[in-house]
Amino acid sequence: MSPLFFHGALCHPPVLAAVIGHRARPMRASLSGHLVLWGQDDAFPGLVCDDTLIHEVEGVVLRDLTEADLNRIDYFHRCFGQTPAEVTICDGAQKLTAIAYFGPGTQPAQAGHGDFAMWQARFGDTLTATTKAIMQGLGQVAPNVQKDRLASLLVRGASRARAEKAAGDAPSTVRRFAQIGDVAVSAIATPYANFFAVEEYDLTFRRFDGTDSTAISRAAFVSGDAVTVLPYDPIRDRVLLVEQFRTGPLARGDRQPWQLEAIAGRIDPGESPEAAARREASEEAGLTLGALMAVAQYYPSPGAFSEFIFSYVALADLPDGVSGVFGVAEEAEDIRGHLMEFDRLMSLITQGEVANAPLILTALWLQRERARLRS
Repeated sequence: MSPLFFHGALCHPPVLAAVIGHRARPMRASLSGHLVLWGQDDAFPGLVCDDTLIHEVEGVVLRDLTEADLNRIDYFHRCFGQTPAEVTICDGAQKLTAIAYFGPGTQPAQAGHGDFAMWQARFGDTLTATTKAIMQGLGQVAPNVQKDRLASLLVRGASRARAEKAAGDAPSTVRRFAQIGDVAVSAIATPYANFFAVEEYDLTFRRFDGTDSTAISRAAFVSGDAVTVLPYDPIRDRVLLVEQFRTGPLARGDRQPWQLEAIAGRIDPGESPEAAARREASEEAGLTLGALMAVAQYYPSPGAFSEFIFSYVALADLPDGVSGVFGVAEEAEDIRGHLMEFDRLMSLITQGEVANAPLILTALWLQRERARLRS
């Protein structure tokens, strides 16, 4: 059986371990006449042939793989639309035939050259978490279905990586400090998966008296981390809200599905919450923000939703005429801006015309800090 040659993302040991289901000891190898397409915002680089034959791809090679290993590796790559082919690699001074997975990949960031260390820093944790989620679908979810959901899976993976990184700093002065074994998950099922997903967990948890609970089933609506930002002009004492159609109120039976909100959006893989806030302000309101001030980081409805929100107030220049209709056409966004005095915002909250938690929470924070910001 031919060995397998891995490049790019699978040279990151945690990703490789998540794919094959155990730790491996790959050997270094190289592949001439090929290059890796490192798209600027691509979490999974692709391998393509190089007609100039001047480039060489550094990677790793694995031998003596089991049939189970090969099935897992093939499933993973096909979820990214990649297919296997024979190549000739150099393993030290020896040349040998191996199997590598190819494209489609993305457009190269800089003539096909990429910085692996930079990729690891930006996408390593995200792709590791995403890979674990992808591999849960082995034998249950077809590769083409996973491929269609990759964008959502990567957003979710970035959220999980962000949560794992923050876990060590999460304060637990009043609540229980969770230990390994406090929650035992025996099974996970995904009855629905599209832009969002529903996951069902069979689990037990440690009760406050120290005993384990009975086995229970719980479902969670799974989505990625999000950001909200309320632009505030302290000189004019005004804010900018956005209005758009929302499916949630419609599903509840609300006859008023258009919502007044802070600017909001998902945090892309490899993107910080602050960068997402500035990007969304440009897309939804045509604004360039000044200083960002953190309001809170929170689960809006932890009983059923995995969504975690980073909310900000941003200093901004908001003269007359700055509001308009914006949005990303490819995402069918139709977003109208509303420029108003701060007191008008608080009146809308009191009257119930503003009815979403992030904007209400942010407005109350701004009410507390407003005098300081205006001074």
